[in-house]
Amino acid sequence: MAWFGKKKAQTPPEEENFISHLTELRDRVIRSLLVILILFGACFYVAPELMKFLAQPLQHALPPGSHAVFIAGEGAFFTLTKMSLLAAVLLSLPWVLYQAWAFVAPGLYAHERRFVGPLIILSVVFLLVGIGFAYSFVLPVAYKFFFSFAEKTGADVMQDLQRYWDFTLSIFFGFGLAFQVPVVEMLMIKLGMVSVDDLRQARRYVLVGAFIVAAVLTPPDVLSQFMLAIPLMLLYELGIFLGGFLSAHSQAPEDLPDDPSEESGAIVPAADSQVQQAGNDPSR
Repeated sequence: MAWFGKKKAQTPPEEENFISHLTELRDRVIRSLLVILILFGACFYVAPELMKFLAQPLQHALPPGSHAVFIAGEGAFFTLTKMSLLAAVLLSLPWVLYQAWAFVAPGLYAHERRFVGPLIILSVVFLLVGIGFAYSFVLPVAYKFFFSFAEKTGADVMQDLQRYWDFTLSIFFGFGLAFQVPVVEMLMIKLGMVSVDDLRQARRYVLVGAFIVAAVLTPPDVLSQFMLAIPLMLLYELGIFLGGFLSAHSQAPEDLPDDPSEESGAIVPAADSQVQQAGNDPSR
């Protein structure tokens, strides 16, 4: 029959390349999710002890004779589940970022890899510092402030741990995100979107914007907003300092080679170099 003589249609190289990238992306997402799932099981196993650790700022702030409770029985299950998931994501963050880095690194130039790699590490460090700052300083001060008003009324205080965790999660998210300000500033300077002088001139607007961002990222109380707005302004100044250091010790984008092989020091084959020399010979 006629169809026996037809050749099988070949997939275009561009489509094969796209499919291979999708396959690699799928594999790396699956690896990341598997690690998160394993760590979630481990964190859920020790979730009661983890909850005791995270509730220490609350326990120290409670008035004498008061104690924390779960108002509803299902509240303990859902609280421990959400807490275990967050802990699993934080613990797996280095592995997840490594998978993301391994996926995008082959398509970057050498100078981009030298910048993006440390920037990712710095972002994780600032994230953990922000969460640690919220746990060690913000939560104890905030709850002592809240309970001081309850004591003035003469009412007994029984803090629901489910509401405490919801409040703590919003505080962790707000401060972890706010502490990324220096990283964002360095990235914008590296991409040429702004200069260090532009950031210095925008200080007056940052002062207003810091309180607006704090009002959005934190619970609706004045103390939490002030405790986020002030670090935001300090972090902005830190970003200006790091951006100035980056500008002074980095190569301008227009001075960088367009070909990755030029920057990586790739050796041009002898045959190609002879052809180039022959083409440049004026006697020919």
